[in-house]
Amino acid sequence: MTAFTTRPTLQGTFGMASSTHWLVSATAMAVLEDGGNAFDAAVAGAFVLHVVEPHLNGPAGEVPIILAPAGQSPKVLCGQGPAPAGATIEHYTGLGLDMVPGTGPLAAAVPGAFDAWMVLLRDHGSKSLARVLEYAIGYAEAGHPVVENVSATISALQGLFESEWTTSAPVYLPGEKPPAPGELLKNPVLAQTWRRVIAEAEAASTDRDGQIEAARRVWREGFIAEALVASAANPAMDTSGQRHAGTLTGADLVNYRATYEDPATYTWNGWTIAKPGLWSQGPVFLQQLALLPEELEYGTPDYYHALIEGSKLAMADREAWYGDSADITLDALLDPAYSATRRDLIGPEASHQLRPGSPDGRVPVLGKHATHAVAESIPLGAGEPTVSRTGATRGDTCHIDVVDRWGNMVAATPSGGWLQSNPVVPELGFPLGTRLQMAWLEPGLPNSLVPGRRPRTTLSPSLALRDGEPVLAFGTPGGDQQDQWSLHFFLAVALRGTVRGGWDLQGAIDAPNWHQDSFPGSFYPHAMNPGGVGVESRIGDDVIAELRRRGHRITVGEPWSEGRVCAVARDPGTGVLSAAANPRGMQGYAAGR
Repeated sequence: MTAFTTRPTLQGTFGMASSTHWLVSATAMAVLEDGGNAFDAAVAGAFVLHVVEPHLNGPAGEVPIILAPAGQSPKVLCGQGPAPAGATIEHYTGLGLDMVPGTGPLAAAVPGAFDAWMVLLRDHGSKSLARVLEYAIGYAEAGHPVVENVSATISALQGLFESEWTTSAPVYLPGEKPPAPGELLKNPVLAQTWRRVIAEAEAASTDRDGQIEAARRVWREGFIAEALVASAANPAMDTSGQRHAGTLTGADLVNYRATYEDPATYTWNGWTIAKPGLWSQGPVFLQQLALLPEELEYGTPDYYHALIEGSKLAMADREAWYGDSADITLDALLDPAYSATRRDLIGPEASHQLRPGSPDGRVPVLGKHATHAVAESIPLGAGEPTVSRTGATRGDTCHIDVVDRWGNMVAATPSGGWLQSNPVVPELGFPLGTRLQMAWLEPGLPNSLVPGRRPRTTLSPSLALRDGEPVLAFGTPGGDQQDQWSLHFFLAVALRGTVRGGWDLQGAIDAPNWHQDSFPGSFYPHAMNPGGVGVESRIGDDVIAELRRRGHRITVGEPWSEGRVCAVARDPGTGVLSAAANPRGMQGYAAGR
């Protein structure tokens, strides 16, 4: 079965890239055309993402990366930094806080993205540091035409930039006003930062790997580290309505290294899905697969009901069991007997309760936030950040996938360090992040705030294998919605028809999507909406009516309002490469040949 699509699924044999911004996909292809591999292309694209989607990510943010070098098993490269040594629950509660603010220095984890991209370039790339950074430097110096959502985000923050976060104004209020859509936005300070990094790296070593290592040292103990620490120590207005200094120190930066680990995996109907581990929400995708009924007819009311209810159960388990301090195993959460008991909870009517399970017979423990979370309807497509007077946002992010002619494949979901997270560090041209807002100020939980532990992230790239061969890399922005939107995309690929002998990636991305929010949100103020489900109107009146009859609290959104999935694929038998990108938001594009 095929359906109308907004664009073709691209096919070729040389290389494919898909991302949430056309300039990033074009950059990745430029690197492939220059002889680079998928990892070079992803790194170059990532630094362009910092420039062209500054409201969604930045160099001081974080990134989980799933990579599959040709002929090798997939690995996760974790660029999620931990809580600083001074970020104790006692410190925050001593300030009169009951949750980590959604913005400001107190919310900053140790930045992890830069180091992860450098490690990927060193270990798997082939290009020099200067070569992969030249594209971002070019767009920062010469400017890029801003898209509507960048302009809207800056406009919402104009008052904050003028009154409190005044170091952000020179970058994002050129001419003392927000840039209009299509207007060139420049960031010469950021360009100069990367030029200085390159110069210091080249002065330290003539060797490619040596230069990358020198750049990592500049970040964690050189001029960048000094500026980041000074910015964190400077009190700034945050979502509490007060000015607070952060806890990040030079020692935190010196001690951080991005790390490799084996992915979390689950096999369903011949597909093996690889995800980041329990420090992320990635295993939610795997649990949702494990909860699917044997019979699943795509697009029916039964299909949507099963997916929505399975998602509720998986997200409830996320709340009770996931986190860097978790003492549960993935095997326990994916045990067939446990999945069967959970699946039996899916009845004909919608549940409006948070129902975590008891893997290994253990009793789940929920924090007070899970029972006292603010009931609030989550905006359709929540995703694009909404911004309050103090800079409070619902987080979103961006994504990039690349596959090359040699069979190297990578999926990455960079986020954090966005322009609405913290004041711009004036010497660097970018702000600190806010990932600590994910952690709880209540001891004894898997996701409690603990120095040296990673806050549980929503960032969740995916890689799928067939017969042990990596064949599909995909992901989406969207915070808590990521593993809901991604699952529906994946099932559309797996259950629907093909185009030109390959998977209908574009049709799967274009298919009407949904999300549910019957759980505490990861972002400040951690709202939840019991029984709430957002659907695109294209899902159909009959399906909507039946879901409502079953007790789902349906909010019908615009026809193209849910999801921002990107994807690339490779057929190991033929070497044919494919790619597709989300049309929602008029921003994502795939490129390839």
